[in-house]
Amino acid sequence: MRKPVELRAAITAAVADLKRNPDKLHLFVEEGRVVATGAKTISFEYQYTLTLLVTDFAESADRITVPVMAWLREHQPELFTNPDKRPDGFKFETDILNHDCVDLLMRIPLTERVIVKVVDGRYEITHAPEPVNEYDDPSGWKLPAP
Repeated sequence: MRKPVELRAAITAAVADLKRNPDKLHLFVEEGRVVATGAKTISFEYQYTLTLLVTDFAESADRITVPVMAWLREHQPELFTNPDKRPDGFKFETDILNHDCVDLLMRIPLTERVIVKVVDGRYEITHAPEPVNEYDDPSGWKLPAP
C-alpha cells in the first residue's frame, strides 16, 4: 500500500510542526480488505480506512485538514466527485487536551488499484494512478512544487 506513505509525506511537508516533530503523526490501516473479480488476471483493489492521528497539536485543525483535503482531491477524488461518498468520506474526532493543544483523529476510506500481470514467468505488479478529471483545475487547491 502506497497511499499512507504518500499522505504522511504530504502532511509533513505542509505542516511545519510535523516537520519538526514527525513522531506526532501516526497512521493506521484499519478495516482492510482485498477485492478482486473472477477476471483472467489476479489484479485487485485494496480497500481500507486510513486512521490518521496527530497528537499534542497546538495549532488549528485547519492546518492538518487543508493539506489532507488537497491530497485527497488528487489521490482519492471520488470522495469529492461522488455525491454518495461525500457524507462519510472524511470523518474526524478531536480530544481537547487543554487550552493549547488537541489530539486530532481522522478516518478516511481509501482504495488502491493493483494491476498484476505475468511477464516472463514472474508477477509484474503496478499500482494504477487515480483517474484524472480533465475539467478539474488544481490551481485552486494544489500547492506548487518547490
